[in-house]
Amino acid sequence: MDQLATPARFHATREATDTAPSALLSYPPSDEQLLHQAERALHRQLPPPADVLQACVIIPAKDEAASLPATLAALAAQTTLSGEALSRGMMEVIVLANNCLDRTAAVVRQAACRHPNLVVYVAEVFLPPSQAHVGRARRLLLDEAALRLERTAGATGVLLSTDADTLVASTWLAATLQEIEAGAAAVGGRILTQAAATTEPCSVRRIQLRDAAYRVLLRHLEDHLDPTPTDRWPCHHQHYGASLALTVQAYRQVGGLPAVPYLEDESLWQLLLQHDLPVRHSPHVQVYTSARRCGRVEVGLSWQLREWANLDEHRQEPQVPCPHELARVWRARRRLRAWWQLGPTRPVGAELARLAKAVEVPVKDLLKQAHEATTFGRLWSWVEKTRGAVLPVPLSGALRDLRAYLRQDIH
Repeated sequence: MDQLATPARFHATREATDTAPSALLSYPPSDEQLLHQAERALHRQLPPPADVLQACVIIPAKDEAASLPATLAALAAQTTLSGEALSRGMMEVIVLANNCLDRTAAVVRQAACRHPNLVVYVAEVFLPPSQAHVGRARRLLLDEAALRLERTAGATGVLLSTDADTLVASTWLAATLQEIEAGAAAVGGRILTQAAATTEPCSVRRIQLRDAAYRVLLRHLEDHLDPTPTDRWPCHHQHYGASLALTVQAYRQVGGLPAVPYLEDESLWQLLLQHDLPVRHSPHVQVYTSARRCGRVEVGLSWQLREWANLDEHRQEPQVPCPHELARVWRARRRLRAWWQLGPTRPVGAELARLAKAVEVPVKDLLKQAHEATTFGRLWSWVEKTRGAVLPVPLSGALRDLRAYLRQDIH
């Protein structure tokens, strides 16, 4: 029988945690010891999963008492694609309240009582300063969620990540599961910002919309020049922690989420690509996240909004990768993939020299890496690191050129 995040149960768990043997040590514990304590505390504070559990939603939260009630209410309103209520217990939500100074954990418990149809748990942990970042918190949660799903749904269980300041659409879970059932091992959802409280013109908002248009159109061009079978147009460009899902099998295959201080979601996505796993940027999976500029991570949406605001204040324009250069790179990538897939029969000599020149890497190094790479994703990851970044150009010019390029090349 499912247990809800009732105050009595979690207060009892907290008291038991506070009196753990580690608290009696006579010397200051190391960061590694504190991290192990946090891992054990997270595990102890959760009841066994329900037998019908198929999907686990994880939410890292640090001082998010103000935003979590709406986030959890949106999760409680999940339906099937046809608008029917979900079976209780097939989805659970785990909130990790780490290093909080507010009532984050308390509001989760209150939400559990307010939404009895939602299976939601909260665990309170302390992370050492060197590990008190979103990458470590999300890694702890995903590791624990994977263990829980392996006891119920197994390798096909679905891990979903969102943020404490994000509202998922009512069909967020159902649309994600549909993409995975269609063959995707991982799904990045479309992340939109919540409408501002004012209708006054906002220069930063204009920059954000133009940047989003540039990146979506860029995905359209990439799909035309070097299509990915599981991620065909229409699609988008986002695969971030506010809406990111993958199967337990995929999570285990890539070795878990890198516990880095920021851009941990991007690092995980790159691992998926390196393993040649089928990924999908689904326009049907949508969330609405906060447009706050005071965020909880060093590099994220709030950081990007501040950067755009600073550029606007100094009358400067954002720089983005040149679409013409990217088009050239994607054409070369398609040729390189076709060559690599030939295996032992790959031609060398003049053909290899042309490919090396196209991707801007030394011929001998490319041949060596091609022999050693077990997936094309690993080979291409090496190419990108070796050749360096694409030339940046002003956003307005890139957007103009990209639209013209699409009209000429596709239509």
